[in-house]
Parts: sequence; C-alpha cells; structure tokens
Amino acid sequence: MTATATAPATTPPAGPAAAPVTAQDSLRELGRLRSSVLPVVRRRRGPSEPSAWSVNLLRVGVVVAVLAGWELGVRAGWIDAFFWSQPSRIWDTAVVAFTQGGILADVRFTFTSTVLGFVIGVTGGVVLGLSFWWSRRYALVAEPLVIAFEAMPKLALAPIVVLVLGLGMGSKVAMATALVIVIQTLNTYAAVRSVDKDLTTLLYSLGASRWQVFRKVVVPSTLPWIASSLRVGIGLALTGAIVGEYIGSNAGLGRMIHYAGSTYDIALIWVGVFTLAILSMLLYVVVSGLERRLLKGLAHTR
Repeated sequence: MTATATAPATTPPAGPAAAPVTAQDSLRELGRLRSSVLPVVRRRRGPSEPSAWSVNLLRVGVVVAVLAGWELGVRAGWIDAFFWSQPSRIWDTAVVAFTQGGILADVRFTFTSTVLGFVIGVTGGVVLGLSFWWSRRYALVAEPLVIAFEAMPKLALAPIVVLVLGLGMGSKVAMATALVIVIQTLNTYAAVRSVDKDLTTLLYSLGASRWQVFRKVVVPSTLPWIASSLRVGIGLALTGAIVGEYIGSNAGLGRMIHYAGSTYDIALIWVGVFTLAILSMLLYVVVSGLERRLLKGLAHTR
C-alpha cells in the first residue's frame, strides 16, 4: 500500500505592486481623450446658422432687384405701365399721399380695427374652446356649428355686417373678430382634447374638484397651443378688417384701395398694397415676439 503525496499548491510569485491611479493621471487621460475626440466632433458638426445681417441683406437685395427689374421693364416697354404702373411713379404717389393726403388716418383706422378684432377674437375663442371641456354633450352639439360657421365665406356676410353696424369701425372689428374667433376656438378645443386624461383621473382620485382640475391641469396644458396660434390670428384679423373696409367704410386702407381701383389710379393701389404689407409685417413681428415671450415664460414655470 503506497501513499500518494500531494504537492503543495504553489502561488505565482508576486509581481511589482500596481501603482495607484492619481487624480493627475485621470486628468491627463481625460485631456488625451478630449484632444482625440473633439476634432472628429468638429468635423461632423452640421451647417451653422446663417447670421441675421446676412439674411436681412439678402432680403433687401431681393426686394431691390425686383423693384429695379420692374422699373427697367417699364422703361424698356416690356411691362405695360397702365396696368402695372412703375416704382418711380408709385414712390411719387406715396410721397404725396403721406405728406398731403389722409393715408396716415387710414393706417390708424385699419390698425385699430385689426387689433381690437384680434383681441376680442382671441379672448372669445379661448373662452369658447375651454368651455367645451366642461360638458361633452355641449361640445358635441356646438362643434359642428362652429365648423359650419368657419366654412362659410365671410365675404358673403360682410354686406350684412356693414348694413347692420354701419360704415364705422364697429363693422370692421366685427369682421376681424369673426375670422379670428372660430380658428382660436378650434385650436383651443384641440388643446383641451389633448390634455392628459390619466393626470386628471389621478387628481379626481385624490379628491380634487372639477374647478381645481380645470385650473391646475387644463389651462396650463392649453396655454402653449393658444400662444402658438397668435400669429395666425393676427393675419386673419387684418384680413377681416380689410374685407369690411372694402365692402363699405368711411376710412381705412381697404377703402383707399377700393377708391383707387374705381378711379384707375394704379399707383395709388400699389401704395395701399405696400403700406398694408408693411403694416402686416409689423403686426406679425410684434405678435411673434409676444408668442416667444409667452412660450419662454411657460417653459420657465414648468
């Protein structure tokens, strides 16, 4: 009987102890990685945003090129000046209209009726759209009527509105309000339908009242939608005011354009059109700034 001897387990000789990693080594490694990765990131960066001055310069260049081509086309006989007039004649007519005529009063009339119609239309549309949240039956009954009124051509209603409210500013404000209030109502109602139902159910289960859910959830959820539709509303308000002035008015840019068309004063028509374009751009810029401020304020409050 032989005994087998088991050799004792041998451990590998201990090598040199690993040096501890210091903070300086970590920073050095981070710097090496940064120097190797950043050039790749910079090479893959997308196209940069064009500067504001270059965009504005291009816009002015396009306008100047169109006007210069228009003027040269009339002088060369390629464009009929009787139907299209020419920029130099339009400029002379504009100088006379702004220095001796009453175009400033017309601009003030159109501006006032547009702003009033915009404010009333937005306020009324928001109130109507939010009211649809309170009653599903009321919303189902009222929504087709609102859509039918939106589909109705407002130009057909303009003579009735002018006859009822007269040639003053009231009929122009009514037309501007009619165009804005429907769009604002539908946008607000769409925002109401997108409110998180799980959140409202949770608040109800915690004992919140209907008014508390409306104030804490529904209104804050719809505010971004309401702010985003302001730019559309100001354009519709201006359109409604001009339509009312064109049908019948004692002042306004629409009335001036209609009068110039009836007397075949093409240069004065272009003065009214260009003045209306400048007014619409100014209103659009102001409302866009207001929209950005509202959305920025809502983002900060969340």
